Amino acid sequence: MTTWGMEHLSLVLLLVKIQNVLVLHQIQKFMLSECSLMPSLFQVSYTSWFLDAFNYAIATNMDVLNLSIGGPDYLDLPFVEKVWEITASNIIMVSAIGNDGPLYGTLNNPADQSDVIGVGGIDYDDHIASFSSRGMSTWEIPHGYGRVKPDVVAYGREIMGSKISTGCKSLSGTSVASPVVAGIVCLLVSVIPEARRKELLNPASMKQALVEGAAKLSGPNMYEQGAGRVDLLESYEILKSYQPRASIFPSVLDYTDCPYSWPFCRQPLYAGAMPIIFNTTILNGMGVVGYVESPPTWHPANEEGNLLSIHFKYSDIIWPWTGYLALYMQIKEEGAQFSGEIEGNVTVKVYSPSAQGENQLRRSTCTLQLKLRVVPTPSRAKRILWDQFHSIKYPPGYIPRDSLDVRNDILDWHGDHLHTNFHIMFNMLRDAGYYVETLGSPLTCFDARQYGTLLMVDLEDEYFPEEIEKLRDDVINTGLGLAVFAEWYNVETMVKMRFFDDNTRSWWTPVTGGANVPALNNLLAPFGIAFGDKILNGDFSIDGEQSRYASGTDIVRFPAGGYLHSFPLLDSSESGATQNVLLIGSSKADPSVLGLLEIGEGRVTVYGDSNCLDSSHMVTNCYWLLKKIIDFTSSNMRDSVLFSKSVKRKTALHTGDNQLPSRRTDVNFSLYSSVIGKDLICQSDSRFEVWGTKGYKLQVRGRNRRLPGYPVIDLGQGLNSTWENVRTKSWKPHREGVIGSSGNKYLGRLISRDEIDISMLVATRWIIPAGVAASGLLVLVSIWRIRQRRRRRRRGSGSGRLANI
Repeated sequence: MTTWGMEHLSLVLLLVKIQNVLVLHQIQKFMLSECSLMPSLFQVSYTSWFLDAFNYAIATNMDVLNLSIGGPDYLDLPFVEKVWEITASNIIMVSAIGNDGPLYGTLNNPADQSDVIGVGGIDYDDHIASFSSRGMSTWEIPHGYGRVKPDVVAYGREIMGSKISTGCKSLSGTSVASPVVAGIVCLLVSVIPEARRKELLNPASMKQALVEGAAKLSGPNMYEQGAGRVDLLESYEILKSYQPRASIFPSVLDYTDCPYSWPFCRQPLYAGAMPIIFNTTILNGMGVVGYVESPPTWHPANEEGNLLSIHFKYSDIIWPWTGYLALYMQIKEEGAQFSGEIEGNVTVKVYSPSAQGENQLRRSTCTLQLKLRVVPTPSRAKRILWDQFHSIKYPPGYIPRDSLDVRNDILDWHGDHLHTNFHIMFNMLRDAGYYVETLGSPLTCFDARQYGTLLMVDLEDEYFPEEIEKLRDDVINTGLGLAVFAEWYNVETMVKMRFFDDNTRSWWTPVTGGANVPALNNLLAPFGIAFGDKILNGDFSIDGEQSRYASGTDIVRFPAGGYLHSFPLLDSSESGATQNVLLIGSSKADPSVLGLLEIGEGRVTVYGDSNCLDSSHMVTNCYWLLKKIIDFTSSNMRDSVLFSKSVKRKTALHTGDNQLPSRRTDVNFSLYSSVIGKDLICQSDSRFEVWGTKGYKLQVRGRNRRLPGYPVIDLGQGLNSTWENVRTKSWKPHREGVIGSSGNKYLGRLISRDEIDISMLVATRWIIPAGVAASGLLVLVSIWRIRQRRRRRRRGSGSGRLANI
């Protein structure tokens, strides 16, 4: 590839005629000609059409299949499962990654599947094409971390190809780059002796040849280029001597390799942080099904490597051809002052059933090389915690786009993650000297004393009652800073946004607004803050900084003594449109959109719009405002303009409960929520694994859990520490109570005054232990009596038993 011009490659692709190669565009063209004109005009393709095409590919025993089409719905199970069937049938599928770049988190399905070769696009200067979709994959968010995609990139800008009719024309897109790779795959298949093709060639071995032979580009990161630009000759050399084996992709995580290892290389590890998750793909060229033989093992290269603790998650069954290996990496407490690099490798053993004619299992050892950078634990004021747990995105539900001005992309499907559509914000915070960690578990699963600010942006889920109570305690008594960026929420507008989906033959309606404002209002109620249901738009300026308010909401409750900013913005909600017409020229109060409050030992900031932080469809950014907000919430640094006397509230802003936004009653929100109908559980992406339940009585259910390198969390101490408060019918925070040395007193106190009574605690502390002791005494007495009876029998019948013998 590096020495060939694309004109020559196009000619080769036209001349290559390998049996059983299917370009699905031709089938799609046939199906469109047989169907109504309307779908073809709107470039609509139905799942059922593809299922028919895939069945045809399987029935005719295809070798290579190119799919220059895709979409964001990776939960379209009939489609996804048929793709699995395709690759399980030993058909190599190549697919375009999508043309939704330069936005991150925009991978299209099926190219984002691990068993498919996903292809991105580059230009002739080896730059990532602006249109090429970026990773990471979003299947695993929020409780995990996405996989590296695309797999490879190929030339996809201004490529000469044939017209459907006659002649040639210039084409651009990943839909062009994908057939280029499919052609390379065909050439590679053709050079393997036919007698060995069945033994050597499969979706995993072909992907191994492509990613291991690819040329890594110097500028783009791994979520832009994958393994790099395809290299036909290098891949051929790998296949020429290939023996069936398993491998890991990517095979290296190097924190010193920037920008390729972004975002990992932007933020080093340190003790006390949330686990850093690196999700790799296992490629198993030994068979369509495989198994991990034993748990993965970390092999440090030096003594400092023992400071690293790794918790692994991996596929129970590797099928078809691929699986995952996720690393949850933490620095142990004894490394709190360590500064330097840690090197080593992780090995995992994989086996597959023996092939035809073999009498032994196929075995292989995969290796992942690690080179990590570690710094001393930063100060509390420099640590920010990002709430990922309460984010819901499309799919599985109709989660609408935050900016309603974007009519051609109505679904919020980019991940809403620090490293997808908020990646520029992440880079800005790192440049400002802040360290940003991700929480994929409830708010009860972190120690507030370790963080300056909890950052909550564009959140759609509900909150456990325990979360609301803990956050109040964290802010008022522990000094945690809270920064909330909301979004629009208007029921009338949501109802207007419903549409009929031809593919599923059902009506789709938004399950929430841009954010779940009723849930946010519950969370903020202890601070006297609430958002309204207006949809505001317009431009405004603070201290010379121009900003755009895009489909944000208003603040309708705010306590006295806080600082509240209002601007002349237009209400474009269904209910507000008429009011704006009627109130033109009248003295209407400007809506409030930014509030800053010091309460107890902590600080709270609320802003009604998140579009200025989201890279997806941003008009203007408000990173300057975010920086001032974080400075305030983390360190109480006050900007003179934001805290001017003119915006300080002398009286509280208040709206009645009946005027606050209400939840929709026609939507079963539990289908999409991680809270409604779910247990309160700290996942392995938090520093603690503590089980709790939503319900009554004792909330702690179980046992002490321990992560490698961390002390046992003593749940009992948390319960005992609350006894005095419950006995006196008070619920004051126990600031001295520490559970183990992990510092999160609240983890052992997942109960509240209203959910427990004194009689239950008395039973727990005295009656139950006394009952256990009495039972034990009775057992001992019974055993003593039985032994006495046996002794009497032996004395009286010994000679008789001897006689019988």
